[in-house]
Amino acid sequence: MPTHPIYALDLRNHGTSPHATPMTYEAMAGDVHAFIQERGMKDVSLLGHSMGGKVAMSYALSLEKWNVSPGTLGKLIIADIAPSIGNLSPEFIRYIGAMQKIEALPFGKIKTRTDADHILQAYESDVSVRQFLLTNLRLPHAHEPSKAKFIVPLSILSKSMEALGSFPYEFNAADNIVPVTFDGPTLAIKGTKSPYINHKNIPALRAFFPNVQLEELDANHWVHAEKPHEFKKLVVDFLNDN
Repeated sequence: MPTHPIYALDLRNHGTSPHATPMTYEAMAGDVHAFIQERGMKDVSLLGHSMGGKVAMSYALSLEKWNVSPGTLGKLIIADIAPSIGNLSPEFIRYIGAMQKIEALPFGKIKTRTDADHILQAYESDVSVRQFLLTNLRLPHAHEPSKAKFIVPLSILSKSMEALGSFPYEFNAADNIVPVTFDGPTLAIKGTKSPYINHKNIPALRAFFPNVQLEELDANHWVHAEKPHEFKKLVVDFLNDN
């Protein structure tokens, strides 16, 4: 079986990527486009979860606009998100507020991730979600006293909530019309306990991506983390299906 390189991209304002504005799906899809173009990559399979899924969909729907060579994007995989426009989920806004509260605490108040976790418990009961959020926390060093700080720019994120609830392309539900489609093979994986893909936005998903295959796993929004083996099987089977 042939092997292929795998790239895990930190989008702007995530991980070690630059902190930059605007934080819109158009801009982030453009970053992905630049990454692929600079490397001359072909037959790419693109996978994204949640916000990353909206970025992946935005990229797929922008190929014609960017005059991208046919065959650059081979397959698209979307994890528990739809091409919908609406307010961002309240929990994400709550998370940003909690993280800002941690950053605002006086020097010496947060010395360990456990200290920070105690504060997050008031905002999120799921320990796995709290642990995920705390992977972004940079703790103070004994030899270089400083306050605990998150590596993601919370000020940019907090001001981008409206943009992150949006989507660059709009589905006209009344007439079942979309401005552009991606006709390549597409896999959408929904968590059965998650509201992010639902009966209201599935028509838009099918309209934008007419060759979509919708699969479900018994999980919440973090479907890949809750059902890693089942998620991997769906992805690998999809990629191997010619």
